[in-house]
Amino acid sequence: MSLLVFGSTALDSISTPKKKNPRLLGGSGSHAAVAASFFVSPKLIGVVGKDFPSKYTSLLKKHKVNLKGLKVREGKTFHWAGEYEVNMNNRRTLSTELGVVEGYSPVLPAAHRKAKYVLLANNPPGSQEAIIDQLEKPKFVVADTMDLWMNVAMNDLRSLLKRVDMLVLNDSEARQLTSDDNVVSSLPKLHKFGPKYVIVKKGEHGAILSSRKGLFVAPAFPLTKVEDPTGAGDSFVGAMVGYLAKTGGSIDSCIRKAILYGSVVASFCCEGFGLNRTTKTTRSEINQRLRALEKMTRV
Repeated sequence: MSLLVFGSTALDSISTPKKKNPRLLGGSGSHAAVAASFFVSPKLIGVVGKDFPSKYTSLLKKHKVNLKGLKVREGKTFHWAGEYEVNMNNRRTLSTELGVVEGYSPVLPAAHRKAKYVLLANNPPGSQEAIIDQLEKPKFVVADTMDLWMNVAMNDLRSLLKRVDMLVLNDSEARQLTSDDNVVSSLPKLHKFGPKYVIVKKGEHGAILSSRKGLFVAPAFPLTKVEDPTGAGDSFVGAMVGYLAKTGGSIDSCIRKAILYGSVVASFCCEGFGLNRTTKTTRSEINQRLRALEKMTRV
């Protein structure tokens, strides 16, 4: 079934203790859409500036990402620069240039409004809800969020969460949103905001799903070397929703395997800078790593 992905398409400048990589293709929408493209042909919604390199447009098209909803405006593409410490868990933002994202209001092409699966990748909650307003009859709507929106747009976030089927956030954001230091006990509080499904990402320690069927604890795929974790969370949720859209079946019957696919695709993301490794990954490699992860977790 059709999948709509709304998120930022950006240029990321990433520094680690070993390397510096300026102006890579990045953004929540880009990572999520490429990850989803291993299962379906996602429709990407977003905006870029006239400076957006044509090689990145070609790369997205190569992965069968539908770009009819990616607008090009006068001005500069959203640019983020960040630096990681040696352990690759701690990072700090060096600069953020909003560019054409500032003042952008998403408008869906008519054909996109019929999408059955919708991923609202990290973006201001008001913009995410504007997407929902334009949809006809979506089957499953997933929203990712971050601590920034809890600080500056809490009312918009509360409004959004009443209208989505699944919320995805990391463990520190779960604690902030519920004022509960225990992730497990925070889950019922997160459901009270509206979503029937909640996934709390725990980085290298995997993720926890909470639904009416109970809890599912999924590990991250173990890696011996991490080049750059930027975009791993977006890759996780993109692959997960991409798999759900491909199957088109009951969410409850497919969600656990979808999460494992998310963990696997996120692991490839971590093995290269930006999207460099993900875009060189094959479905065969993904399936092989999925089988290995299933074997590791089988009792």
